[in-house]
Amino acid sequence: MLKISLSPADLGVGSHRVHYAWVIVGVASVMWMVSSSIRFSATVLIPHLQDPAGFGWSYGTIAFAFSLQWFLSGLLGPAMGWLGDRHGVRRIMLFGALLFIAGMLLTGTMTHLWQFYLYFGILLGGAMSVFQVPLVSGVTVWFRKHLGLAMGTLQALQASGTVLLIPLIAFLFAQFGLKWTFWFPGIIGGVLLLLLIRAFYNEPAEIGLRPVGAPSDEPIARLRQDDTAKIRASVFLRQAQGTHAFWNLIGIHFWGCMGHNIFVVFLVAMAIDRGLSWDAAIGSYITLNVLSMVSRFLAPVIADRSGAKAVMAVCFTLQVLPPLILLLSQDPWAFYLFAGLFGIGLGGEVPAFPIINRQYFGYAPIGTVYGWQMLGNGLGMGLGPLVGGILWDITGQFASPVILSSALSLVGLVSVLLLPTTSRPLIPNWEESLPPEARSTASP
Repeated sequence: MLKISLSPADLGVGSHRVHYAWVIVGVASVMWMVSSSIRFSATVLIPHLQDPAGFGWSYGTIAFAFSLQWFLSGLLGPAMGWLGDRHGVRRIMLFGALLFIAGMLLTGTMTHLWQFYLYFGILLGGAMSVFQVPLVSGVTVWFRKHLGLAMGTLQALQASGTVLLIPLIAFLFAQFGLKWTFWFPGIIGGVLLLLLIRAFYNEPAEIGLRPVGAPSDEPIARLRQDDTAKIRASVFLRQAQGTHAFWNLIGIHFWGCMGHNIFVVFLVAMAIDRGLSWDAAIGSYITLNVLSMVSRFLAPVIADRSGAKAVMAVCFTLQVLPPLILLLSQDPWAFYLFAGLFGIGLGGEVPAFPIINRQYFGYAPIGTVYGWQMLGNGLGMGLGPLVGGILWDITGQFASPVILSSALSLVGLVSVLLLPTTSRPLIPNWEESLPPEARSTASP
């Protein structure tokens, strides 16, 4: 009889063994998919929220709710990264799951603008901050090799949630109204989060394993989560902040996300304003997300092998030029062509950050560093649609936010070109500033 082992430390079928790190990738992907997909797929509701027959809110006021989500998750990014480095990822996930359930259920009952801001913007923004920074940085500790494949899988599966949820949100809203548009994915997704937390482990040594690609003779040692962990994280952060790349990467995340989130939030509304039907507008948005999903998988794999800087430069170029298509053509096909090209650039940009962190900083405690980068992400994602929506309200045309997006991405492209090479680490000897007992060579 074929032997099947479901033990995390000895997972496998017959003689074929599967490292539990790949289960971690799957678990993290679903949790991130559940917690983040609503912030992208809910943009299909913007035409209803703006319609006088619906809520009658302006584009700027609607965009502020989405901006609140990103502002909050961005501002909490460094703190969440620190908590993950200091106490482990698993402990804070329960709080995030409960926030997600509360935010989704309450958003389904909203009748006033302030409720949209509180329930959708603040509560869901807080939940997403939990499942954004610590979850991604938590996966990196499971891999010494094949990190690009792991990040690509994680990002692609997360993006697939948006692709699936866009038509579901449109269907639920058309058939059942606002309440079940949020209640159905909120209840199902919340239960999934609570169940999957039990399958997530903070590190390989917690179940007696080494990271994927670690030497077989390397001792199995737990990551430090005591006062020594605090010292290591603080010393490394100070040295990382002394590099130009640390601050530039925050800026790159800011410029890129401010530019592309204008289209993430407003593409459906722009297509309808141009004269496309509801179905055609949603189709263009699905096209953007499908190509983004493919790029999210391929970009970190290529970045891991060929260097993340070049990949980021290509992705930013694909966010600078395609918006011009919408200014040069009035035809509906222009939205689909734009969505395909722009989706490739958008999808490949963000997943490259964990890879470039590994290439610059090695196996240091990078949760807090990634959290600082996600601060740039959150502020950019929040400001982009907010400023774009206000410009649209003032001018009455979406050409101004389109031009703004292209200009912001151009600044990001120049910033990428100023990054140092990824062929060598930036601070390889950072542990020399630690006391001997806090170094990785010391016994736990």
